[in-house]
Amino acid sequence: MAVALPKDLEQHASEARKRHAELWRQERIFNARNRIIGGDTEAWNVQVRDQKIKEATEKARHESFGAEMRRNDKIMCILEDRERKDRKTLCRVINDFQQSFQKPETRREFDLSDPLALKKDIPARQSDNDIRNTVSGMQKFMGEDLNFYERKKFQQEQNREWSLQQQREWKRARAEQKCAENLYLDTRLQFDETARQIQKLESTTRKAICAAVKEFNRNQAMESAEKKKQEKNQEQEDNLAEISNLLHGDLLSENPHQAASSFGPHRVVPDRWKGMTQEQLEQIRLVQKQQMQEKLRLQEEEHQRDMDWDRRRIQAARAALLFERQQQREQRGLRRSLDSSNLSLACEQHLQKKHVNEVYINQPTGDYFSQFNRESR
Repeated sequence: MAVALPKDLEQHASEARKRHAELWRQERIFNARNRIIGGDTEAWNVQVRDQKIKEATEKARHESFGAEMRRNDKIMCILEDRERKDRKTLCRVINDFQQSFQKPETRREFDLSDPLALKKDIPARQSDNDIRNTVSGMQKFMGEDLNFYERKKFQQEQNREWSLQQQREWKRARAEQKCAENLYLDTRLQFDETARQIQKLESTTRKAICAAVKEFNRNQAMESAEKKKQEKNQEQEDNLAEISNLLHGDLLSENPHQAASSFGPHRVVPDRWKGMTQEQLEQIRLVQKQQMQEKLRLQEEEHQRDMDWDRRRIQAARAALLFERQQQREQRGLRRSLDSSNLSLACEQHLQKKHVNEVYINQPTGDYFSQFNRESR
């Protein structure tokens, strides 16, 4: 597969540009419509390109103006926010200074224009046991509750204490939860560290086991190779000895006397017997030929018997088919006779019904029924 070099790519691009310029020139020259009308398409294309460039420039200028406006708006917003914050800070500082060093009660004439002078004055009645509360003073009435504000204040204080207690309990619960989470995280980290150590120990143990197994396998392979080598040498020696014994023994020398049996002339030793004589082979071939002829005769008889059975079966099937066809013809004849009888009965019933209708129309009801009774009789 060829590799494209930069030089080849540049050459290919140059050829493509030349090809495109040639096609554009041919289209401009050989276009009959443009040549007859006399329009300058090149000038038009230049004008369209200049218009597009002008529009793109105008669009870029507007976009730059928009970006500048957005940036100025953002700067104005930041400055307004900063000015508002500065004004708010100045007002807060002035108020703090007035509250700390220019209090109204520090003036010399404050007692003359104190708006809380009446509130600070001793009331006409301070409690139910006030000695100034005489009967003529009308300062004490039934159903009044002078301790309302104290009780309300006490209740508010109690609610505040309860709220603070709830907040403390909530904070304590959050702290306990955070402590439990930290304990859980520490436990998880400890478990992870233990698991990492166990994994590291397991990896080390596995490596040691693999090394031991590898060494054991190498020793076993060496012992097996040595054992196979010894067995091969022993097998070669045994094969040589066996070959020598066979070459010098009666088995390969085919001594016919070695198969003679001590039980009689008609008996042989199977493991020493080298085959039958030519007379014995001829006798066996003759017996096999007779057996083949007997088998052919039996096969021919069986074939004749099968053909006889097939012929009988075909005849029985043909007789059954003829009988079935005869029954079908008889059934068709019975059906035709039954259809003709049904048709004749239907015609008679139709004529009788027609006659009854005519009699019913022409005669009175009483005469009709009397005639119908006579006909039925």
